Amino acid sequence: MTTFDVSRSTVRTPGRPPEGVRVRGELRAGWAEVLTPAALAFVADLQRRFGARRLELLAAREARQARLDAGELPDFLKETSAVRKADWTVAPLPPDLLDRRVEITGPVDRKMIINALNSGASTYMADFEDSTAPTWAALVEGQANLRDAVRGTISYVAPDTGRTYRLAERRAVLLVRPRGWHLPEQHLTVDGQPVSASLFDFGLFLFHNAHALLQRGSGPYFYLPKLQSHLEARLWNDVFVHAQQRLGIPRGTLKATVLIEHVLAAFEMDEILFELREHSAGLNCGRWDYIFSFIKTFRADATRVLPDRATVGMTQPFLRAYSQLLVRTCHRRGVHAMGGMAAQIPIKGDDARNRAALEQVQADKRREVGDGHDGTWVAHPALVPVARAVFDAGMPGPNQLQNLRRDVHVSAADLLAAPQGEITEAGLRHNVDVGVQYLAAWLSGSGCVPLHDLMEDAATAEISRTQVWQWIRHGTRLADGRQVTADLFHDVLADELQGTPRSPRLVEAARLFDQLATAPQLPDFLTLSAYDRILQITP
Repeated sequence: MTTFDVSRSTVRTPGRPPEGVRVRGELRAGWAEVLTPAALAFVADLQRRFGARRLELLAAREARQARLDAGELPDFLKETSAVRKADWTVAPLPPDLLDRRVEITGPVDRKMIINALNSGASTYMADFEDSTAPTWAALVEGQANLRDAVRGTISYVAPDTGRTYRLAERRAVLLVRPRGWHLPEQHLTVDGQPVSASLFDFGLFLFHNAHALLQRGSGPYFYLPKLQSHLEARLWNDVFVHAQQRLGIPRGTLKATVLIEHVLAAFEMDEILFELREHSAGLNCGRWDYIFSFIKTFRADATRVLPDRATVGMTQPFLRAYSQLLVRTCHRRGVHAMGGMAAQIPIKGDDARNRAALEQVQADKRREVGDGHDGTWVAHPALVPVARAVFDAGMPGPNQLQNLRRDVHVSAADLLAAPQGEITEAGLRHNVDVGVQYLAAWLSGSGCVPLHDLMEDAATAEISRTQVWQWIRHGTRLADGRQVTADLFHDVLADELQGTPRSPRLVEAARLFDQLATAPQLPDFLTLSAYDRILQITP
């Protein structure tokens, strides 16, 4: 099989798109180095080869959800028990992924990339998914920004202060999170059909940067979101094998960490690692999306209605079981178990509240390092030294792979245990407030939004709208005895909007949140519904 000529990616004129490929988004100055004919041909090749399997797996998700709605409960798979019982390990990790004690995440805008790489974190996950609103400009410019970052040429001048930002000598290791399998990219079509957003984000980054990263002693490293089964991991592995062959780089060069952020994936952690074993860099506790998935998966089950989001922390038994099983599974297979996000941000002007927020972060990270996690996530550079101090104290080596956690035994019932806690008017109001404000920002092009001293992204907005839907669907009663109905929700929505400055985006966000929260059937992802609005706003 012939390989792609990566050197053509430096062409700075758009050229003619490959046959069957149409760029439906605008072409601004400077974007030609991203949307080269060769790069588009590479993405088109991935789409033609793997697009049909992706659609089959999405159909399988729908069929599985129908069975769950009818009362089926998840369990560990009988047909893969041999994989779980066998002794095997993943391929050895590259040196720059051995110590990942603090990872920072954020969107792919230019200033964020520089600050994250300079933050002192071990790694930086550049996020095309939950913290990036998928406007065409954000996606293409994000690819251009990462291309410059990989080559060390990225800089940024703040328009308000004139301050110049450049990369420091010591930088975090770069990982990239493409969007999930469920999302399309409507701005690029192949043979008349929208390309998979996963393949678009992955393909462009890999094509432009794989060789440059290898020349610098690193490699193309990824985070894979929203997987629900080992078959979806198998598809990613096949994509990796094919892409490496087409680019002429050694098989096994790519490394990927899978976010276990769906309750169904928690039953297939061994299998997911097995499918990706020559490309695996471990698993991560994607806690916010995991909570969202629990609500969505058991939406028809009145016995698994979740309490206020604020009470659903990692000490809840079902989340504790999931995180400890992840550590045991990863360490048995010789690979990293990454902890979850600390979403707190510095609180200026209030030392007491800021100190309390930092104490929350420290307690969360002490739990993680004590459980055996090999690293953790933060959303703000100011939290890097806080998390690092905890992990330095509790993990003197580069990781804890030797801590096999043979004391952990998790059953299906443990993973399915309904969390306990109250449902309150304050919790309802918080969901409405966060959900609407986040959607308004997302529709305006911002996917990562500071709200109430936390950095909110699409995952927490998903919790907000699905909780409201679940409470209405099951006629849940608040702690004061009132029943959550559509009328009560509409009263709260109107009340919350009264104290918020009106804008066209806020009005549209409120309308969309209302539709999502009161729909007869729970919509799968708000980012799918809201993406249609993005296309109307920024075609």
